[in-house]
Amino acid sequence: MIASFFRKDPAVAAGEALYAAAVEQARAPRFYADFDVPDTVEGRFEMIVVHVFLILTRLKGDGPGEKKVGQKLFDAMFQNLDDALRELGVGDLSVGRKIRKLAENFFGRVGVYSEALKPDMEPGLLAVALGRNIFEDEAAPGAERLAAYVRQAAAVINAQPVPRIVGGIVHFPEPEGSAE
Repeated sequence: MIASFFRKDPAVAAGEALYAAAVEQARAPRFYADFDVPDTVEGRFEMIVVHVFLILTRLKGDGPGEKKVGQKLFDAMFQNLDDALRELGVGDLSVGRKIRKLAENFFGRVGVYSEALKPDMEPGLLAVALGRNIFEDEAAPGAERLAAYVRQAAAVINAQPVPRIVGGIVHFPEPEGSAE
């Protein structure tokens, strides 16, 4: 009976595993070397947002545990951001404001990326959104390549069984090589 109080919620474990997978993929050196994603705190944050967004999009159904694991993924992301801000020396009184701003940025990007990935939308819209958010230039050379990767990753993730993702396992495709 007492052991059940200490047992980790499987949804929490799955959310943390999915977040770890998203961060690992977001840190792939190819994004920074070949796609010219800025290798900055902001650039890394933006790439994490893209990968978490892709997983959350797959978890939008009504299947068992989808919403709960999606929420735990979101919670893991923002707990990690909170911890990172504190490690960077941001004062306790400022962390809440900064997290609120990051959450606003996250939800704004999720809305734009969701809209841009709809089948009836103009294909260039995703590249413009990624260019603006990641490269701070809607016409950035790496934006179109990154948009192609995001479309490919969305297709790969959408083809994976939801129970597997709810269990904390997700596979991302390898980003394609350099533009040369």
